[in-house]
Amino acid sequence: MASQNPIPKPAPEPGRAAPETPTVAPMLPPVRMSWTKRIVATLFVVAVVAITVLSLRPSPPPPIGIQAVNARKGAITRVVTAAGKLQAATEVKLSANVSGDLLELDAHEGDLVKKGQVLGRIDARRYSAQVAQQTANRASAAADVEGEKVRVLQLEQELGRVETLAKTGNASAAEVDTAKSSLSGERARLQAAQERVAQAEALLSEARHSLSLTTLVSPIDGVITKREKQVGERVRGSELSEDVILVISTLSKMEAKIEVGEHEVVYVKEGDPAEIEIDAFPDQKFPAQVVEVARNATVKNQGTEGEVTTFFVRLALTHPVEGALPGMSAQASISTDTRDQAIVVPIQAVTVRPDRDLAPGGPARDERPLPPPEPGKKQKREPLRKVVFVVEGGVAKVRQVETGLASENEIEIVSGIKEGEKVIEGPYRVLSRELADGKRVEEQPLGGKGPAGKKG
Repeated sequence: MASQNPIPKPAPEPGRAAPETPTVAPMLPPVRMSWTKRIVATLFVVAVVAITVLSLRPSPPPPIGIQAVNARKGAITRVVTAAGKLQAATEVKLSANVSGDLLELDAHEGDLVKKGQVLGRIDARRYSAQVAQQTANRASAAADVEGEKVRVLQLEQELGRVETLAKTGNASAAEVDTAKSSLSGERARLQAAQERVAQAEALLSEARHSLSLTTLVSPIDGVITKREKQVGERVRGSELSEDVILVISTLSKMEAKIEVGEHEVVYVKEGDPAEIEIDAFPDQKFPAQVVEVARNATVKNQGTEGEVTTFFVRLALTHPVEGALPGMSAQASISTDTRDQAIVVPIQAVTVRPDRDLAPGGPARDERPLPPPEPGKKQKREPLRKVVFVVEGGVAKVRQVETGLASENEIEIVSGIKEGEKVIEGPYRVLSRELADGKRVEEQPLGGKGPAGKKG
């Protein structure tokens, strides 16, 4: 391998000094930090790391805005509410009791009528003829009675003469017996004639009654609420079916006929006080009283999932309501039971939660849906429990409760909470969906804005 010639160094230029050879500076000894400075530096680094970690962690959700109220002790009355229609306390259907053409009908809906007032007439010619016929029959029967009386009197005299002759020996015993037999037979015929007179009088009375039925009169004081027939129509009197001409109602005494569900009718009894609200008279309540509770159920949509069982309840208005008419819609609030010194909360504070939300582990325990129902069977519903949420240290705590009486605005808590505990009563959306055990809450004024800037 050929050797390489070293590269010659350039000669310095004339008049310029030769470059100096570089020298290496000596190394300084290391600076040692005091323990105080090390601790400060370490704390500074830890603080920076902590701030960085905290800034990267998600912030906890803001507390939920709620309204709360203290559970109180006081009296509560169970109120059963239901809807129905007004009806007259007394309603009479004026029907035709005899057949014939309707010749007069001087009555219209809304007319006030008095008991005994003539309202119409049915063609009476046929019934007048029957009265005349039965009058003649009675007169004939009465004449027969008078003739029999004369013959009885003659036979009594004849028997007296025969008995006198028999005493002197001028008449035999057979003749006396014959006279007695003749008198007895005539007296029997007189009795039959008298019975025929009574029969004729009964037929005459029936004919006169049928004639009187051709005149239509009001059976009660009231108001005509319905007119079913017009002049010229033929009406048919029958014992098997009624042919209604007019409906007369006593509007001075009104009732409300309402439908109460099968789970609430068990609390309603005759004599319970109530209040009636009539749609035609808004913002007014009228006192009433339960007068009858039906014993027969009314079933709607029988055999379907929408099957509903109700019972009719009649309530009598204790004071007349001017302008109220049958058929008007009404709502009734019936006070059934009262309990003193009960723990009560607003009725909206009680909500429901499924069993799995109340079991240990909460709703995350089992989120699997319920299995589909077998063919021909109804869907099995997940059991629900009544609960309230109480506020403890700014946190909502769920309490399973047992309820009792319920009024329009409050409900009795039999077990689950104590007097004075703060119970969450709203908003409804929060109670029904958002609120859960352990969530932070913050009380806010009704209608205010929550911590997150949203309306509660």
